[in-house]
Amino acid sequence: MKWMLIIAYLSLSPLMKNSIPTGGQGIIHLNNPSFEEDPEEAILPSGWNRCSSRSTPDILPGPFGVELEPYDGESYVGLITRADGSHEHVLQRLHPRMKKNTCYRTSLYLAHSNAYAGYRKPGKLRVWLGNRKCKKAQLIFESPFIKEDEWKRFDIEFTSGKRYKYIYLEAWHQDDSHGYKSNILIDAIAPIVPCPRA
Repeated sequence: MKWMLIIAYLSLSPLMKNSIPTGGQGIIHLNNPSFEEDPEEAILPSGWNRCSSRSTPDILPGPFGVELEPYDGESYVGLITRADGSHEHVLQRLHPRMKKNTCYRTSLYLAHSNAYAGYRKPGKLRVWLGNRKCKKAQLIFESPFIKEDEWKRFDIEFTSGKRYKYIYLEAWHQDDSHGYKSNILIDAIAPIVPCPRA
């Protein structure tokens, strides 16, 4: 009797495997999506990288007089733009890669600080995808100028043009070549998930 049960189980296991819910497949979880780190000036949050020595994000609150409480966890990241047109950014490799021509959704929270050591003007956030570490390829989100000193959620929906493996967040100022001193605060990036099927 025992042998008959084992044989029945083995013969049914491929069917059972195919019936397992796959709701978790394709979800991309970022490493440290809320930028948890001890607050400090000019430091990269764990799990994130940069492409330029001039990109020196800050872990907040605390430094530069920024006192807004985090939306999630104990800290968040602040990025600035400068009068010379340069701007700060962070990037991360995605695991797994995105699928080509696939609809995805995510969300994040943005705010602005009226302090920030002279970098007080409203800034924007731009989110890019790419396949090489410091090469932006597809712009998937550009926020409006963020003026509020309280957190606001932004939902992002996009279709990936390729099997991208990097996500890139950059502070942005305006659409021409003239820069100015602004800041953008970022917290609580949600997992990147495939859009629900209709």
